[in-house]
Amino acid sequence: MLTGAVSVCSVTEPISRLDHARFPDFTPLILYGNSVIFPSKYGTEVSSSRSHILLCQGRGKLASRTAAYSMPPEQNDAHRQGSPHFTDDQVFLFSEDDLKEPRKGTSPSLVQSGVDFQTNISKLGDEETLHDKLKAVQLHILAMEQWNASRLKMCHRNYSASATNLLHYLALKSLDIEEMKEELSSVGLLNLETVNAHVLSSLAACIQMLNASRLDSLVGLSVPNKELPGHKNSGNKKMELGMTALMKRASSNRDLLLGALQAQKMGHIMATVGEEAVENDTHIPDLINSGTTIFRINCAHGDPELWSEIIRMVKQCSQHLEKPCRILMDLAGPKLRTGTLKDGPCVVKISPRKNAFGSMIRPAQVWIGPRGAGPPPSHLSPDVILQVDGQEFLNKLEVDDSVTFSDARRKRRTLKILSKYPVFSGVGFMAECNNTAYVESGTTLHVKQKGRKSPVGFVVDVPPVEQFVRLRVGDLLVISRDSSDENDTLPRSPIGSHKITCPSGYLFDSVKPGDPIAFDDGKIWGVIKGTSISEVVVKVTHAGLKGTKLGSEKSINIPESDIRYEGLTSKDLMDLDFVAAHADMVGISFVRDVHDIVALHQELAKRRISELGIVLKIETKGGFEKLPLLILEAMKSSNPLGVMIARGDLAVECGWEKLADIQDEIISICSAAHVPVILATQVLETLVKTGVPTRAEITDAANGRRASCVMLNKGKHVAKAVSMLDTILNSQQYAKAKAELKPLMLSSHVN
Repeated sequence: MLTGAVSVCSVTEPISRLDHARFPDFTPLILYGNSVIFPSKYGTEVSSSRSHILLCQGRGKLASRTAAYSMPPEQNDAHRQGSPHFTDDQVFLFSEDDLKEPRKGTSPSLVQSGVDFQTNISKLGDEETLHDKLKAVQLHILAMEQWNASRLKMCHRNYSASATNLLHYLALKSLDIEEMKEELSSVGLLNLETVNAHVLSSLAACIQMLNASRLDSLVGLSVPNKELPGHKNSGNKKMELGMTALMKRASSNRDLLLGALQAQKMGHIMATVGEEAVENDTHIPDLINSGTTIFRINCAHGDPELWSEIIRMVKQCSQHLEKPCRILMDLAGPKLRTGTLKDGPCVVKISPRKNAFGSMIRPAQVWIGPRGAGPPPSHLSPDVILQVDGQEFLNKLEVDDSVTFSDARRKRRTLKILSKYPVFSGVGFMAECNNTAYVESGTTLHVKQKGRKSPVGFVVDVPPVEQFVRLRVGDLLVISRDSSDENDTLPRSPIGSHKITCPSGYLFDSVKPGDPIAFDDGKIWGVIKGTSISEVVVKVTHAGLKGTKLGSEKSINIPESDIRYEGLTSKDLMDLDFVAAHADMVGISFVRDVHDIVALHQELAKRRISELGIVLKIETKGGFEKLPLLILEAMKSSNPLGVMIARGDLAVECGWEKLADIQDEIISICSAAHVPVILATQVLETLVKTGVPTRAEITDAANGRRASCVMLNKGKHVAKAVSMLDTILNSQQYAKAKAELKPLMLSSHVN
C-alpha cells in the first residue's frame, strides 16, 4: 500500500473556499506518481520521491492545502501507464464551484517542488498543517492494516479488533513523529503516548477537533461523522474500533484470562506456591485473605502428586472463604540449568546468636513438633525446626522441662521448653538452646527428671544440607555434559577450579570460546574459555567479594549464543495433560518465535482444549523482539491470552540497563493488543524474604498499576508482602493517599 501526501495551494476568495468535506480519504484524489510522508524510525522509507504543489493563479488569497492519499502498489504503475492524458506527478483537486462551472480568471499550473515532504511540512507550523500531518499518519496506519489483511483474517473473531489495533500501533511507532508530538502538546490536544488501546479512533477524534477549530468551520463547513470510525467490516461481521468498544474489549480479555476483579480492585495478585503450601495448613488461607487471587505452580519443581494437593487446597480454601481464585501452571520449558548435586549430610546446626567477642546475645530458638505436623504457627519464628517421633514423649513434655541429647559430635546439650502450642496433629513446643549443637536424624531426646525413667523421643526427617560450589573471580568452572555424575565422583580439578553438570545438550552444541555466560539469574558471570563435546570451561569474571554460591537447578544464560531450542520438551508435553485437566492457565516458558506458538496450538488441538488460558512468558531477547508476531500468532486460537514479563532471565539476556525500557515497551504493545500483562520477578523481594521492604521496591511495585497482575515469589513473609502489594494497587487506598497530600501553599513572606 503506497501512502503519502501532497501539499496543494489554491486560490480562495472570501466567499468561496475549497470544500474539504467533498474529498474523503481515498477515492476523490487522482494521483500519478509517488510521494513521501514521514521518515521511518527504523531507517526505511515508506515511499520516496518529491512532494507536489498545485498552484491556482488568479485573484484572491493563496491558501495552502495538503491532501493525503493511499494507493495499492499493484495499481501504481498501472494507473500511470494506462492514462495517456496525464504525465507523471499530477494531482487534480476541484472545488464545488469548479465542478459546476470553471471559475473565471483562474488557470491551474503544475509546479514540482524539489524539497522533500518532511522538510516542506516542517516549515508549516499552523493547526492546518498539523491537521494534514495527522491525516497522513492516519492513512499510513490504514495502509499497514491493508498490507496485513491476510494476517488479520487468520485471527480468531474474538481478537479481530485487538489484532487490528495492534497493527495500527505498530504503524504509528514505525514513524518518527516526535515533532508532531510537540505540536499536539503545544495546542493542548492528543498525547500520542496514551492512545495505544485505541489508535485509529483517537487520531480521528483529534482530526475532527482540528477540523472544528479551522477557519472553514466559520463559513458553514460541516465535518462528516465518518471521520470518527465506530466500526469496520471484517468479512461479513462488523468490527468495533471505537474507543469505548476497544476499552471494553481490553477489560473483557483481562477478565477471561485472570478472572473478574473483586471489590473495586485495580489489579490481580499472583503468588508462587510449592511444597511449603502442603506443609503449612494456614499458608494458602493466609495468602487468600491477604489479597491473592491467582496461584502459580512451577512445573520445573515437584510432581503431579504435589501439584494435585496444592490445587485441592486452593480450591477448598477459595470456596470456604468465598473468594474466587485461579491456577496458573508454568511449563518448565527448555531452560538451561545446573545439574543436581549430591545431597549433603542430614544434619542441622543449632547456633545461638553471639557478639564479636563470642559472648551469647540470644539463645537459639528451636521448635519441637510431632512428625508430619508441618511448620509452627505463623506468628513464631524459630531458628531450627525439629520433628520428633515419640507420641508418649511429647504428651508428657511440659513447659520448663529440660530436654537433653548428645549431638553429632557427642557433645551433651540441653533444650529448655519455653511454651506449648496446639498444632494439627497434637502439640508443639518452643525451646531455647544456649550452646551450638549439630543434630542429625536418629538423635535421642530425654526429659531430665529425678528418680524415675522418662520416655524418649527421636529426631526424624532432618533434611540434607544443600550442596553448592563457592565461586570467586578468577576461578575456573568446568561444566560436564553427563548429568548422572555425582559431585563426589567427578574428577578432581586443579586448585581454584570447580565442576558441575548440565543435563541439557543444547549448552555444549551451541557455545564457543569468548561467549559470556551467566548463572543463577546473573549473580555469577563468566566467559567461556574452551569447549569440547562433553565439557565447557568457564572463567569467572563476576562474583561476590567472599564468593557466590552456585547450587543445584540454578539458571544458565548465554545471551550472545544462538541456541536452537525445541518449542515444547517431552516433559512439557506430559505436564500439559495435567495442566489442561486441573489449571486455568498454562505458562509457556522461553517463547522465542512463532514456531513455539504453532507447536502449542497443535498440542492443544489434539487435546481439544479451547478454554485453557495461554500466558506467553517473555524472558529472551528473541521473544521480546518478536512479541507482536507472537501475539498475532497466538490470536489465531480462541484461548484467553496473556503475557508475563519474566524480568529475571530478560535482564540477563538483554542487559540490565535496558530492562526498564523493555518493560515499558512490552506493556505498550500488550496495551495496544488488549492483552493482559503479568509483571513478575523480584517484586517486593526484600520484603518477601526479610519482612522489611526497600524504598526502591515500593515504587517498583507501584509501577505494577500499569499491569493487569503482579506476581510475587516464595518467601517467609510472602503473606505480608501480598497485603502490602494489595494496599499499593488498591485504588481506594491510592485515592485516600492522594487526598491526604495537602496542596502546596506559596507564602508571600520568606522567613
